[in-house]
Amino acid sequence: MQTFLEAVRLVTATDVLVVTLLASIYGLVVGSLPGLSATMATALLVPVTFYLSPIAAVAAIVAASAMAIFSGDIPGALLRIPGTPASAAYTDEAYAMTRKGQAELALGAGVWFSAIGGIAGTISLIVLAPPLAEIALSFSTFEYFWLAVLGLMCATLVARSSPVKAIASMLLGLLVTCIGIENPGGVPRFTFGSVDLLGGIEVIPALVGVFAVSEVMRAMLSSEPPPLPRRHFGSILAGQWKLTVKYWRQMTRGNIVGIIIGVLPGAGADMAAWVSYAMSKRFSKEPEKFGTGHVEGLVEAGASNNASLASGWVPALLFGIPGDTITAIAIGVLYMKGLNPGPTLFTEKASSMYAIYILFIIANIIMIPLGILMIRASSYVLRAPRASVMPIIILCCSVGAFATGANLFAVVLVATFGVIGYVMEANGYPVAAMVLGIVMGTMVEQSFVTSLIKSDGSLLPFFERPVSAVLAALTIGALMWPIFVWLRRSFSAPRQSRPAE
Repeated sequence: MQTFLEAVRLVTATDVLVVTLLASIYGLVVGSLPGLSATMATALLVPVTFYLSPIAAVAAIVAASAMAIFSGDIPGALLRIPGTPASAAYTDEAYAMTRKGQAELALGAGVWFSAIGGIAGTISLIVLAPPLAEIALSFSTFEYFWLAVLGLMCATLVARSSPVKAIASMLLGLLVTCIGIENPGGVPRFTFGSVDLLGGIEVIPALVGVFAVSEVMRAMLSSEPPPLPRRHFGSILAGQWKLTVKYWRQMTRGNIVGIIIGVLPGAGADMAAWVSYAMSKRFSKEPEKFGTGHVEGLVEAGASNNASLASGWVPALLFGIPGDTITAIAIGVLYMKGLNPGPTLFTEKASSMYAIYILFIIANIIMIPLGILMIRASSYVLRAPRASVMPIIILCCSVGAFATGANLFAVVLVATFGVIGYVMEANGYPVAAMVLGIVMGTMVEQSFVTSLIKSDGSLLPFFERPVSAVLAALTIGALMWPIFVWLRRSFSAPRQSRPAE
């Protein structure tokens, strides 16, 4: 009890409360700008943490990252431009709801279920840290390979178009990840003598290009943009409790999936959102509504990505192993402030650990009022003339791409992927599947090559290890499922067409 009271005293210090509020506002703004991801928001805070107390420094990281993950949903719903890679999984769904006049419902679901997911992830951090960390440490490259491939199979599940076109788009994304020298062999691939391509293709420029620039191109090339329902935003949280009661299974499943994926080093909120959205569609009683503006997928994926954000701190705090890029930055801040990750952190500095738990809960609670204010401010985008909004979008995309590496070549990549995204969507190829391939491609290749080196070229360990065998069965099942459905329809169609005797 004394330790908990000490933690409360640490958190309620004036500097900690002020930093939490300012970092929350900063995270909301950065996350809502296309191209400026939650990772970038966190990284830009590191120099500021030099001048903060240990708890205030952690508060800045926690608050900014939690807010940025949520606020990436705002431009996705209003403009079909995901603010962060985690929100790309359900951008089309949220934007379809906006076109139906349900923008406030989509964004309300985003802030409400993100907050619930963040609190669920925090509870997992408090209660399940040791056992979850042991599960994460039992994963080797064999398991990570199957996990990444299973994530890629989501391309066929989330696509509204033909599964063949979805797989083709996903393979194109995998091809993009082959560019550069960041591969296990360190050999330049598909660079064509260009020094700029040696570093490969970053996710952010590709993401911004295929979603944002292609959307601007469509607006420019269409004689009259599709009419947006002109309506005032009502209560942002209206109907959210009803959604919670109706979709409590989806919310719970999203929380669980997010917690599990967040614990796995290198997975993060991006994979959690994709997997949860695909699972929501697969197990939904109304899968035909997905892609047309159906809130069910937003509930599950929104809960999942913020749950994974909190649970990603489990391996970071226990073993110093980053769960994702955000916790990788956080580990550096912890070491800098003398809060060295490891089992001793829970005993020698227990009050600081409790303070981190409390900070997570506070950040997710204040996400609701601050998120509502941010949504209301952003809603004016819907009323602005399209001709004035599009140039600002292009400017934000260019600035965001340039900020990823202070390199003008990133701006060229944004324009290139904008053209690619426009051509793909014009021909019915889902760009979300390509983005998934770009996000997961590096993990697939590195895990596969490293596993083959370990096994001296043998494929048996991919199926012999218990967890690996389960993941392999799930992956192969997901791959064969569309074929099974096609065969079943093929055999049932002749029977239905046969005249009754």
